[in-house]
Amino acid sequence: MIIAVDGPAASGKGTLASGLARHYRLPYLDTGLLYRAVGLAVAGQTEGPGFEAAAIAAAKALDAAHLTDIEALTAADTGVLASKVAVIAEVRKALFDFQRSFALQPDGAVLDGRDIGTTIAPDADVKLFIQADSKARMERRARQLEARGQEVDRYALYHQIEERDARDMQNPYGGFYKADDAHLLDTTLLDIEAALRAAIAIVDGTMAGKAGS
Repeated sequence: MIIAVDGPAASGKGTLASGLARHYRLPYLDTGLLYRAVGLAVAGQTEGPGFEAAAIAAAKALDAAHLTDIEALTAADTGVLASKVAVIAEVRKALFDFQRSFALQPDGAVLDGRDIGTTIAPDADVKLFIQADSKARMERRARQLEARGQEVDRYALYHQIEERDARDMQNPYGGFYKADDAHLLDTTLLDIEAALRAAIAIVDGTMAGKAGS
C-alpha cells in the first residue's frame, strides 16, 4: 500500500505521515528533507550567479548521509532555502528517482511532501492533502522550535510561512497541487491525535472501498 501525503509547511503532514507509517507498519520518507538538504548545501550561494548550478550538483550528489542533521534541516530558514531550490526543474528531476524508488518498495510506503500524489506516486492507493491556516501552522512550528531550545520570533516566522506559501503556489513543478482523487483533511482545529484518527479513517475507508469494488 502506497500512501501519499501532501500539504503546505507545518500543516501537520509530516507528523500524520509518520503516524500512518507506524500504524500500518510501512517505511516512511519525508521528501521535504531532500529539498531542505539541497537548500542547506547551497545556503551561502542563493544570490550568486552559480546558484542553480550549485543546487543541481548538490541534488545529484545527495544521499542518506545528508539527511541526518534533523535540527539544521528542520530550521525555519532551511525551509525558505528548500522552496528556492524546489523551483529548479533539474533539482526536482535529480530527486525524482530517489523518491520514486522509495515509493515502489514491495510492501509499499508512506511519503509526504508537496507533489507526492500528483508527480512522485500518482498511482498511490490513498492520497491525502493536509491543510491548516497560516496562524495555526506558525504556532505549531514555533512550539517545535521552542521545544528544541530555540528562541522564536513569531512575527518573522509567520511571514516566512506566508513567503514560502507564495513561492510554492507559483512553483510550476510542485506545491499546493492537490490531486483530483486526494482526500482533503483540514487540521486547523484538530490536535494530532484527532488528526491521526481522521487520517486513519480515510485510509481504511478508501482501502475498504477499493476492496469492495
